Amino acid sequence: MLTRRRKPKVETARLLLRLPQHSDYRDWSSLREESRDFLIPWEPSWAHDHLTRKAFANRVYWSARAEAAGSALPFFIIRRKDARVLGALTLDNIRRGPAQCGTMGYWIGARYARQGYMREAIAGVVDYAFSILDLSRVEAACLHENEASRGVLEKSGFKYEGVAQSYLQINGRWRNHVLYSNLRPDRRGRTDVGYA
Repeated sequence: MLTRRRKPKVETARLLLRLPQHSDYRDWSSLREESRDFLIPWEPSWAHDHLTRKAFANRVYWSARAEAAGSALPFFIIRRKDARVLGALTLDNIRRGPAQCGTMGYWIGARYARQGYMREAIAGVVDYAFSILDLSRVEAACLHENEASRGVLEKSGFKYEGVAQSYLQINGRWRNHVLYSNLRPDRRGRTDVGYA
């Protein structure tokens, strides 16, 4: 007898985070298009077909495969009161074994920025990563000058760790990023260890 596996989801007071669905295309593409100038300075260059239905379908298929493989949780951020797509938050590069770690990336539409949605989404996903996925560490990185992103990470309990040189290609250029992490409280290592 075959049983269906439950799709992962995270629920918060105002939000539902779930995998993207084909029916999200219009909402997603219109939000990305109207937020283009807001997002482009902080993201990898968009492919020529970025907003097409075919590219979106490939995104949906990749999301399902990545989740099934346990390598990523590519969530769409959905406002519960009207089922609108507000943005996305992906917990990617999930590493098991001694690391028990994942890397978080996110975006939000311009009209939904600075309303606490991303902070709420991050809190929900970090809790899910620690309590359901049993991860010990969630990492994130952003451009030094992205004050909004740095602020939301710091308000969400992430700690600054340093700078990664030429970390990601953003808007066509290799850029340094500041690194942050959030550690599961019961798995924090000793901080009084000396270095040789």
